[in-house]
Parts: sequence; C-alpha cells; structure tokens
Amino acid sequence: MALQAVKAFHTLAWFSIETCMAYLLYTGFRGKTDKRAATAAAVVTGETLIFVGNGFHCPLTPLARRLGDPTGSVTDIYLPRWFAHNLPAIHVPLLVIAAVLHRRNFRKQHPKSQ
Repeated sequence: MALQAVKAFHTLAWFSIETCMAYLLYTGFRGKTDKRAATAAAVVTGETLIFVGNGFHCPLTPLARRLGDPTGSVTDIYLPRWFAHNLPAIHVPLLVIAAVLHRRNFRKQHPKSQ
C-alpha cells in the first residue's frame, strides 16, 4: 500500500510537471512569455535540477526499493513502460525547444535588453 502511494505521488508530481512543460511549449509557440510561463519554467527547472542532482535518477527510487519494488521503479504502475523508460530522452528536446522559444519571445518583448 505504501509503495502504491509513493507511485501515485510520483505520477501526480510527474503530471503536474509535464502540465507546466506543455504550458511552456504552448506559450512559447504562441509568442507569450509572461509571469505564468516563468512560474511554469521554475517548476520544470526545479524538477530538472533535482533529477540531475540525484545522478539522473528519481529521488523516489530508493524509497520504492525500500518499500519492496525490486527495481525501484516509481513509474511502472501508472505510465506505459516504454514511455517511463524514455522520459529523459523525450523531455530534454522539449526543454531545449521551450527555452529557445521563450528566449525568442523575451527578445521580441524586450528589444533593449539584448
């Protein structure tokens, strides 16, 4: 039961972070860089820094192992296996695209700060 709770929490956190990522991409393509986009970027950046700082592993993995999952996977129960396994490879290009789009938008909105 505790393991399922950890996996459910991870899924909720993942969904929240990916919602922010989708918002960044949407607003980036729409040419809208604002405070909401900055907040979404802070959430995504925070998650990325935590992931990188933890050796490119989810910090919930050791907890999942202690709770009985032999692989320590926190994504296998609520995300398709192929998707969970490839999340970093999917996410990195999206981060780059969002950063490029918002840099472009910021430059258009603030031409004197270039």
